[in-house]
Amino acid sequence: MDMQLGWKFLHKETFIHTGDTTNFINVPHVIAMVGLPARGKTYIAKKLSRYLNWIGINTRVFNLGEYRRNVTQAYRNHDFFRPDNDIAMQIRTSCAKHALDDVVQWLETGGGEVAVFDATNSTYERRKMIEEVVVKQKKFKLLFVESICDDPNIIEQNIMEVKVSSPDYANMNKDDAMNDFRQRIEHYQEKYQPLDREQEKDYSYMKIYNTGEKIIIHKHEGHIQSRIVYFLMNIHITKRTIYLTRHGESEHNLKGLIGGDSDLSVRGKLYAEALANYINDQNIEGLRVWTSWLKRTIQTVAEIKAPQERWKALNEIDAGICEEMTYEEIQKKFPEDFRARDQNKFFYRYPRGESYEDLVVRLEPVMMELERQGNVLVVTHQAVLRCILAYFLDKPASELPYLEVPLHTIIKLTPVAYGCKCEFIKIPVDAVSTHRPKPEVPGTIEKLINRSNGEIE
Repeated sequence: MDMQLGWKFLHKETFIHTGDTTNFINVPHVIAMVGLPARGKTYIAKKLSRYLNWIGINTRVFNLGEYRRNVTQAYRNHDFFRPDNDIAMQIRTSCAKHALDDVVQWLETGGGEVAVFDATNSTYERRKMIEEVVVKQKKFKLLFVESICDDPNIIEQNIMEVKVSSPDYANMNKDDAMNDFRQRIEHYQEKYQPLDREQEKDYSYMKIYNTGEKIIIHKHEGHIQSRIVYFLMNIHITKRTIYLTRHGESEHNLKGLIGGDSDLSVRGKLYAEALANYINDQNIEGLRVWTSWLKRTIQTVAEIKAPQERWKALNEIDAGICEEMTYEEIQKKFPEDFRARDQNKFFYRYPRGESYEDLVVRLEPVMMELERQGNVLVVTHQAVLRCILAYFLDKPASELPYLEVPLHTIIKLTPVAYGCKCEFIKIPVDAVSTHRPKPEVPGTIEKLINRSNGEIE
């Protein structure tokens, strides 16, 4: 699969650029989760949504539990989920239809491209209802994603980390909550019908066993489903930490020049030494170190004792004709371009260079591989780290180009439940600031903090 595809989505007309060819997709997609409670369905749904939005596909998760909590009184106990509780079953079915109506409305009139229907959808009857509405009535694409888990350790961990913190258990102690939730699972198991190869042979679906131990794919079709399948094949729940940092301060940083391939400054070399001491002292199991091809990142990791890999895809954004110029020089020589970039920084492309949108496309293979890894230290550049942070912290394209990523700072990302814990660790080595906030007046630089010193903003 070519991971260099560039994506541009405009409401119902989707352009997928592959070299010089352009394909058109006019059909919205619904991804319907399937599986028992505590099998990671919401984890998959949220992670998938975050990825698709990052690459430019307007995606939203519709969680059925939220609909149920909006129409019922405070949760009492697992009896609500008993299969012979007719009143509760009517409420649950009504909520499912309401959620599906919202899915359809959002895809038809809300500018949505992919809707993730996050629910157990654990019976043939429920899945048939979804297929009737989504495919037969609305002519949308439908992909079922079933998460199957028989590993008691994974199930127990999921119950402890996620389910007992649910709003359902806000007024219940932890032990009672866990016992109640286990009984809720038993009620679902009484009626659970996994996706069936014979009875549901016409459906497109994907089965994920024990968070990726085994995967079965049946009749997936089209570009978007292919991307979804490939992404879900690469995610895992192994505990790990991702360390991110920019290179040490460079000579170009000191001169206010953007781009280029300069060496570290004296303070940049001190940061490289301090970074190596910090990382080496952590004794991080199985650590891998990734850098760009540029000298300042390679010099920054020279003393770190871990396997190292160089990624050209991690090179700083290409400023084209503005490479190795100061912001003042760009403003004076190319005032219209300077103003245009301030007006739409994510999509603006430097003449003969790149945009942040281009950078996201370039980084997608890196992110795929990062999802497969354990502990990793990524040493790269300001614009690149903004894109990576936006992915892990679920930031929109409008915010991405203005995320603050200071020099001589380690960003520690620890995946948790449905997101990432983010810590900024400042190393006590001084450096210039290169952060330029979004100006109130496009094309002005009066709010530049110090200078923009060697990193494209």
